[in-house]
Amino acid sequence: MYITRAAESTVLKLSEMFPVLLVTGPRQVGKTTLLQKLMGPDRKYVTLDDPDVRYLAKKDPALFMQRYTPPVLIDEIQYATELLPYIKMSVDRSHRKGDFWLTGSQVFRLMKDVSESLAGRVGIINLLGLSDAELGGYESVPYTTDPERLMARLGAVQERGLNEIYTRIFTGSMPALYGDTPVDWETYYRSYVDTYLQRDIRDLTQVADEMAFFNFMTVVAAHTSKPVVYEELANAAGISAPTAKKWLSILVSSHIIALVRPYANNVLKRVVKMPLMHFLDTGLAAYLLKWGSPEALERGAMSGAFFESYVFSEIYKSYLNAGREPPIFYYRDKDQKEIDLLLYQNGTVYPIEVKKSASPGKTSIKNFSVLNPISEPDRFGGMQELKVEIGTGNVICMARDLLPVDEKNWYVPVWLI
Repeated sequence: MYITRAAESTVLKLSEMFPVLLVTGPRQVGKTTLLQKLMGPDRKYVTLDDPDVRYLAKKDPALFMQRYTPPVLIDEIQYATELLPYIKMSVDRSHRKGDFWLTGSQVFRLMKDVSESLAGRVGIINLLGLSDAELGGYESVPYTTDPERLMARLGAVQERGLNEIYTRIFTGSMPALYGDTPVDWETYYRSYVDTYLQRDIRDLTQVADEMAFFNFMTVVAAHTSKPVVYEELANAAGISAPTAKKWLSILVSSHIIALVRPYANNVLKRVVKMPLMHFLDTGLAAYLLKWGSPEALERGAMSGAFFESYVFSEIYKSYLNAGREPPIFYYRDKDQKEIDLLLYQNGTVYPIEVKKSASPGKTSIKNFSVLNPISEPDRFGGMQELKVEIGTGNVICMARDLLPVDEKNWYVPVWLI
């Protein structure tokens, strides 16, 4: 069963704009399936997972290019980046759009090689697991806090309760878990982690100790939705802080986690500098932390952290699927005041708080006031040029309906995002 992907129109649009299209993302999120669905009968398909084909691509890329002429879809390009200069020469000769479609599961070295060889010639899409919009079959648009947009969405989106939300959080976003053929959740993720460690971590990054890296992944999963403190991660995993920093960057470039930058404005004097960390597939995080069921996860100590990471990943995917850089930040200061998410667009900041509660109350927006100085910088010792508007705020929660908190902020049911 093919689930229609929100990125389909973005793929076609970028293919008409650039001679090379690259779809990156974690393993098994459906990159190849998506491109095979969209490619026409004239486009050839070749995978570098095939050892014979890979050998040809690495040892004689010129001959490979003669054998697989464009338009062509080359799967798992990271295994033979020797092809990239030859792809560059081909597109510079032909000047045709959409000649080469590429997929890459891991981007440790790939993105550096792509930026050096194909600068200005490649459109890049980061594909993650399935979003709620894709699973529900409704329109996917970049998330905004605009109440009119949210009201228009009410009639199109199906309401879901706590148990359904946590079943979704526990299951995760991998397409294989939502197919026609039943797949055992634990077996699937065990195989997924083994493949990731053996093929990507060992082959592409030369991490010497796979078990130590697996243990580090588990520690990171336990810190989802928390600020990054490398010493803390290192101590918990029994490794050095520099190793923790290096390994975390591997998880970022693998699209296993995302780091959220702190929002900075010179008027805000006490903002912390550390990024916030979110596991992008809550199912994988649940597997690593040995949660056995949605019910146990919902009742457990990490229930709120998983809820927050799920909300973040849905908003994050809504931008990636549209081919846009997610304008997502967070706020935390030295007085321990936090705002879970900030969308910063067009000179306006939109604060978002995430609460598992069905009726969080007005205290849920109390920290939004820390942003007031940016709307009146001259009153707080800043230059007028630093002025930023504060837009509509959201409290994304388990409320049953879309309701106003006050004249500028709204409770948003999590199933509506």
